[in-house]
Amino acid sequence: MRTSRRGAPRRVASVHPRRVAVLSVHTSPLEQPGTGDAGGLNVYVTETSRRLADLGVEVEVFTRATRSDLPPDVALAPGVTVRHVTAGPYEGLGKDDLPAQLCALTRGVQLAEAAREPGAYDVVHSHYWLSGQVGWLAAERWGVPLVHTAHTLARVKNASLAEGDAPEPLHRVVGEQQVVAAADRLVANTADEARQLVELYDAAPSRVDVVPPGVDLDHFRPGGAAAARRRLGVPEGAVLLLFVGRLQPLKAPDVLLRAAARLDPATRARAVVAVVGGPSGNGAGTPAALQALAADLDLPVRFEAPSDRSRLRDWYVAADVVAVPSHNESFGLVALEAQACGTPVVATDVGGLRTTVRDGVSGLLVPGHDDGAWAAALERALAVRPALSRGAVEHARAFSWAATAEGLLRTYREACVPLAVAQ
Repeated sequence: MRTSRRGAPRRVASVHPRRVAVLSVHTSPLEQPGTGDAGGLNVYVTETSRRLADLGVEVEVFTRATRSDLPPDVALAPGVTVRHVTAGPYEGLGKDDLPAQLCALTRGVQLAEAAREPGAYDVVHSHYWLSGQVGWLAAERWGVPLVHTAHTLARVKNASLAEGDAPEPLHRVVGEQQVVAAADRLVANTADEARQLVELYDAAPSRVDVVPPGVDLDHFRPGGAAAARRRLGVPEGAVLLLFVGRLQPLKAPDVLLRAAARLDPATRARAVVAVVGGPSGNGAGTPAALQALAADLDLPVRFEAPSDRSRLRDWYVAADVVAVPSHNESFGLVALEAQACGTPVVATDVGGLRTTVRDGVSGLLVPGHDDGAWAAALERALAVRPALSRGAVEHARAFSWAATAEGLLRTYREACVPLAVAQ
């Protein structure tokens, strides 16, 4: 045994991890992305777990049980198991309520490990700061490395708040700082996020690895726009502007509505806006504010529930342009999925969207959220759509979940090597 930089006993781990404990305590990969607390993180955990299993790594995903009828274990894919941890009441708790359940979550994760043979896991990979807090203690208890992916950062979000949005609380900022200090390796989605970890959270640059997320290129692909529109009930001659994601101030779906209302009259006469997603948190139904805004603007807007993968591809393929007007994104999976389907993206010039969208090639980046600037960008994207569509497909090809999994496996090996070398 050796002593880690945190002072806890550490066992020698295999340089090639056999089994990884993935922590996604606040949202399950089994949930439908696009509503509640489910979003890109769910897709990331699902897709990377599958691809890691393809590389010979057994993955166990720990998440909080949100219903009493959930089985303790669910096979997500060959080599991937989702384990439900009981912590607090099954229903009624949102992400913001979970700091009070961190002790219970940690206990549940450690009990599951205690039922296994000694040395069951070689690496802990935590996602989001809540999981990082649990992973910090679990990794020390088990004597294995902690790899952490933040996905979003409080200090970054607080620097670019949407109007009316509440700032992230101090306990989250402190919690993130603790996890950054405790982790053996940090995974950033982009070079921009890596810089933020170093500059805003004092992360050691040598412990930060940039591993971009991917896209399922076999599923999200071009083709069949007319058929997709028929299945969705979208008129063939309509100009379809699409928003996909959770309905919250951070994602700013209202920006698309306001911009669409300022399009050239000839374009606006044919415009249909589709908003595909559900409210963030514990709410239900379409937020009344967006419905009221659409009515005030006299704008035809289709509000659609979160879609499964097949229907989501139809929306991407059917759309003329996909809008991602977020105030901040660590990456922006929606933008990448849309481009893989050959649909140009107009996105805010912030954060990870600068990597996900290649400005002028696969889509357009808009500084800020001015209605007129967004309307002009949408008009330009429509005018040069064939060229942007070709560029979108080519740009998306540079990203795949297989490459993401290979990058994560390299990070796991780097986290394990010091333990093996020490002996």
